[in-house]
Amino acid sequence: MKFGGVDNPELIDFTLQKDHPDTVRVLKENASEEFNVFVGCAKWNRADLKGFYPRGTKDELEYYSKQFNSIELNATFYRIFPPEQFEKWYEKTPDNFKFFPKLNQEISHWKRLNEDVGPVVENYLYSAVNLKEKLGCVFLQMHNNFAPKDFNRVVDFVESWPKEIPLAVEFRHTDWYNDTSVSKALYQLLEANNISNIIVDSAGRRDIMHMRLTNSRAFIRYVGANHQSDYDRLDDWIKRLQTWKEAGIDEINFFVHQNIEKESPLLSAYFIEQLNKNLGTNLHIPKMKDDLSTDTLF
Repeated sequence: MKFGGVDNPELIDFTLQKDHPDTVRVLKENASEEFNVFVGCAKWNRADLKGFYPRGTKDELEYYSKQFNSIELNATFYRIFPPEQFEKWYEKTPDNFKFFPKLNQEISHWKRLNEDVGPVVENYLYSAVNLKEKLGCVFLQMHNNFAPKDFNRVVDFVESWPKEIPLAVEFRHTDWYNDTSVSKALYQLLEANNISNIIVDSAGRRDIMHMRLTNSRAFIRYVGANHQSDYDRLDDWIKRLQTWKEAGIDEINFFVHQNIEKESPLLSAYFIEQLNKNLGTNLHIPKMKDDLSTDTLF
């Protein structure tokens, strides 16, 4: 994931912002007895996760899903798969596994949420629902140049989204978060429709970092810089997630990206270990191959 990449990550201030004043309110208003955490990578293919799969692995998804409890399914951005493919993914994975598929680019980047996008959304969901209970949360990622001038499209899209299917949204144009009047209207819209506001933690785009949750789900897309500071950043996230757990958060979805993706499983394993130690989770810690160590990666 090259989005937000920088040449000198040691020069970036990675300090997490303070929580938005309404975040704790939202967590307390939506608190329940449930607490679930899903951590995963962006891809499962061997070409990207070099060194992760043991020699002789016949099915990458089958092995991946025994190491992680979720996957951020980016493949669905590039093509709309038929129902049969989702059924196959469902059958290959354990009972507790969840998929978090990205909406197709025709919806977000080509039609750009225009009024004629409805049939494409219906076609996409017709296939995706074949994941059944393993469908975690669908997410929408808009193009960098999709600006608040088209806010009315967002309103129409969000209000017409089927309420039984969880949705999270990510905006990359800086004005969505740095124009106060726009951000306030966006947060209110998402909150009213129970849509999650995705948090993107990337070195080169600190301008779109925010700590505003709009429901009881924290959907975080973490982009490492292939630098030792990645681990310190994850430690900071552990502290923040502890705070949110105390405030009543129901679910955490945390997906690890890297410009060199082969390091994603290693970072994820470290993060899961810290979650187990500090938040009382009991997640399986992914196994690493012997040659996948911090000495070889940094």
